Amino acid sequence: MDDAIPMDGEVASGFEGVREAFVANFRRPGDFGEVGAAVAVYRHGRCVVDLWGGHADRARARPWTRETLVNVWSATKAAAAVAVARLVDQGLIAYDDPVASVWPEFVQAGKAEITVGQVMSHQAGLPGFIEPTRLEDLYDWAGCIARLERQAPGWPPGTETSYHAMTFGFLAGEIVRRVSGVSPGTYIAREVAGPLRADIFVGLSDALEPRGAETLGPKRAPSRPAVPQSDIARSALVNPVTGPTAPNRRAWRAAELPAANGQASAQGLARLYAALADGGALDGERILSPQAVAQLTAPAAPLGRRDQFLGFVDCWAMGLMLNTPGLYGPNPASFGHSGWGGSFGCADPETGLAIGYVCNQMGPDLTDDPRAASLCAAVAACG
Repeated sequence: MDDAIPMDGEVASGFEGVREAFVANFRRPGDFGEVGAAVAVYRHGRCVVDLWGGHADRARARPWTRETLVNVWSATKAAAAVAVARLVDQGLIAYDDPVASVWPEFVQAGKAEITVGQVMSHQAGLPGFIEPTRLEDLYDWAGCIARLERQAPGWPPGTETSYHAMTFGFLAGEIVRRVSGVSPGTYIAREVAGPLRADIFVGLSDALEPRGAETLGPKRAPSRPAVPQSDIARSALVNPVTGPTAPNRRAWRAAELPAANGQASAQGLARLYAALADGGALDGERILSPQAVAQLTAPAAPLGRRDQFLGFVDCWAMGLMLNTPGLYGPNPASFGHSGWGGSFGCADPETGLAIGYVCNQMGPDLTDDPRAASLCAAVAACG
């Protein structure tokens, strides 16, 4: 496919433009030139793009393969959102239920009225830890849960929205654990990723470690957010500061951090979203009913509300991002979730298209990655 960059894969007739956009990402100058990456696209359950290229390490000694896994940061949140949606679909919990109905200790510090839906849509008022927290503390599930139990919400629940960058995973994950009786990583493997044959792992086993790519930090410091942020909004990423290369640590990969440490392939993300694009099923395996998909992707906050951290307006459903900022192509009905540095997954239920994209060269910003934009535009043009 390209003389200078090792690449492989297949593209169905009519989707050649996606291959061109993928190759162009490796030739980008500056911050967003790829080292290793993969993209997969499904249309109505059929894989139409399956491409990978470059290298899985900084030294460019390990070629990227179809099975390469990489830390996808907040793109992990989609798997956690689907896990909760599955429990809702089974009637084991409802989005309107108070979190304390399944997690009694959560009632502390004025949190009795916080609902599952407010947690899933970043309205719970717990966007970051208030107690001093180190990176290593994130590996202690019980300790992080106890911190959140003691913490008071930063606003009356449901009245504001601000991205819960790391705490989302502990909050959603503990709901999953309390309802299902197993850890969130185990539940995702058993009930979501496993049935779909989707390579998404929250808690990477020793056996899978050799498939993991090296995460390469951004080439420059992230730019400051365009909107002013309150102290409570900023807490999402400063306590602790994780650092872009934390995913290269074995302890990080082994932990269960449903907000940020999913190890996934492009096929893994694409297969998850392919199921959502087609009403909750893929290859005869149903993980959600169409009604549950509709609930999962319905707007969760009052129209016109701006996320205090990201600055986007009307962007949240039940753990997935709506396409009001226009991140996922031209169709406002699309939805997805992106991760710090560039990896993302998304779906357009009107066309049945689903995309999974993973990369190891992180871009500098949380949003507005041109690699994602070019791929989404190419898929929309072909589909």
